[in-house]
Amino acid sequence: MPFTYTPYAGATRPFTIGLSALDPQRWIDPDADCDRYLNEKRALAATRLDEVFRATEDSLPAQEECLAALVAHLKAHHPRHMLETGLADQRLPPLLRAGMLVQDDLVIMMKREAGWSIAAAHLSFPSSWSLAEKFDRPMEAVHEHVPGFQGGTRNAVMINRIFDNLAPGLPAERFNWSINWKEKLFHPETGRNDAAKPDEAVVRVERQTLTKLPVTGAIVFTIRIYLDPVTAFRNHPDGPRLRAALAEQLEGLAGDQLRYKGLDIQRDRLVAHLRQDTALENQR
Repeated sequence: MPFTYTPYAGATRPFTIGLSALDPQRWIDPDADCDRYLNEKRALAATRLDEVFRATEDSLPAQEECLAALVAHLKAHHPRHMLETGLADQRLPPLLRAGMLVQDDLVIMMKREAGWSIAAAHLSFPSSWSLAEKFDRPMEAVHEHVPGFQGGTRNAVMINRIFDNLAPGLPAERFNWSINWKEKLFHPETGRNDAAKPDEAVVRVERQTLTKLPVTGAIVFTIRIYLDPVTAFRNHPDGPRLRAALAEQLEGLAGDQLRYKGLDIQRDRLVAHLRQDTALENQR
């Protein structure tokens, strides 16, 4: 079902932290499309393991705690999913096994001397970034190319403070979105495609959650990807409003933000296409 989440149609602006409290029961939310995600995860692990999984040695206790928490959550809130999926090969690292249970990608953050860093990750569906480049690096380095989130910025300071103050049992949720030009889950390459036609655009929505583990104190960062082609607005009852909201947010992006999202060439074409579609619908 397209448009499960539409963060571009809410009050939160792009390039803001935008965290909100999350009901722990909603930590993971598998749906009818689960098999497609898990099949792709298994294929990626079999053929590109070094691209989708990395872990430091000292992350093992946090990996094990994450796996146990995830299994407990699924048994309590999604027992049918747990029964259908089963547990992966126990010879595999705990976080790799955990990621094979859910559609979400799983990243474990640990507090280092340099700050909160990626200590382990099962990242099958990256949104235009490489795990190899970000692994075992602090948040300032992870976000060094994100406008407004570089080291020394207010957002960078706030992220570390939020991670420090996050309490077990009180998870948080945020959303991000970008524009791609293909419906593909594994998308480490840039989202830029200056030659694509506007009706090829795909809204890539990320639902992200932060959960602090009570024993190790590590943070589990989950990322669930949703892919919504802009052509699907035409068949959605709320399509005109969603289309207009997306166009408005695109128009509000500044130059460095547009370049980061790979839209400095395509933005105006895409906005014109979205508004034209709405005008055509209103004429019917």
